[in-house]
Amino acid sequence: MEGDHIKLYKWLTPLSWLYGFGVRGRNILFDHDIMLHSRTFDIPVICVGNITVGGTGKTPHTEYLIRLLSKSHQVAVLSRGYKRKSKGYVLATSTTKVQDIGDEPFQMKKKFPFIHMAVDRDRCHGIEMLTKKGSINPPADVIILDDAFQHRYAKAGLNIVLMDYHRPIYLDRLMPAGRLREQQSGLDRADIIIITKCPPAITAAERQAMMNKLNAKSHQEVFFTTYRYPDSIEGIGEKPLLLTGIASPEQMVYDLKKIIPDFELMSFPDHHNFTDDDIKNIQQKAQGRTILTTEKDAARLQCYGISNMKVIPIEVAFIDDREDDFNSLIRNFINSYTLEQKK
Repeated sequence: MEGDHIKLYKWLTPLSWLYGFGVRGRNILFDHDIMLHSRTFDIPVICVGNITVGGTGKTPHTEYLIRLLSKSHQVAVLSRGYKRKSKGYVLATSTTKVQDIGDEPFQMKKKFPFIHMAVDRDRCHGIEMLTKKGSINPPADVIILDDAFQHRYAKAGLNIVLMDYHRPIYLDRLMPAGRLREQQSGLDRADIIIITKCPPAITAAERQAMMNKLNAKSHQEVFFTTYRYPDSIEGIGEKPLLLTGIASPEQMVYDLKKIIPDFELMSFPDHHNFTDDDIKNIQQKAQGRTILTTEKDAARLQCYGISNMKVIPIEVAFIDDREDDFNSLIRNFINSYTLEQKK
């Protein structure tokens, strides 16, 4: 149900006012190019971000773009590398460890070894390194920025902003009372808005109601997506243990019940760094049963050699068969950008 995963801490509202004042002031300085300045680059840059903290589905949607664009382009993905142990700019190789780049970049590099996967907290520096002559081979001709919508020093040519169906921004509040990174007005900077994790059976009337509340601008395209799971997962035995370390596992739990009627949930915080004690507790709870987990969690668990673990693959699916419309927007952006640079 829309808004059913929102938890507000109303007693923290005064702190949210102070936080909002700072965020609004920062955006004004960027908008008017006063003291804070955005940089553009001579390469198509697509940003996949959000306005809320965590759990909107950035990685599956970034992977969708990788699949789409890698057919005709050399893709580079640049991420902050949340919770990594390294510093500065790191370009992933086949031997890079999850601790060096973070779980989500590690997952993407492992699934798509042909992309250039880099991490850098300073996105402008990261783009400079990826586009530096001779730095990577073959050279990238499109860069996807993972979770950089608020990193306004680097100006993307196309901004895709995701919003969780269960946590719409118009029902949320600014941090720390809620989980908004900035005011809803920040959504005006988006070119494409995607409402993610929708129920597959969401009606046209529900979609229209959400679009009305978002008050999208005339230049913005709005899409609705859901997650597509396999029809069945073989060889899992009776009552497997579902292990998650993601921000919002509720929709996943709901969806999996359609293909696995009986399982037990063991949940950890988002990006949880598993310890030896955690692994011991997990195995004790599983008691030999199959451990089901996400690709992101598997990236952090792979070093423990858990033999009874199975990964649940998920892919993005567009509601109302609008996949071609979205694909065309992405391709047209890159083609128009390339033509503009040739002038």
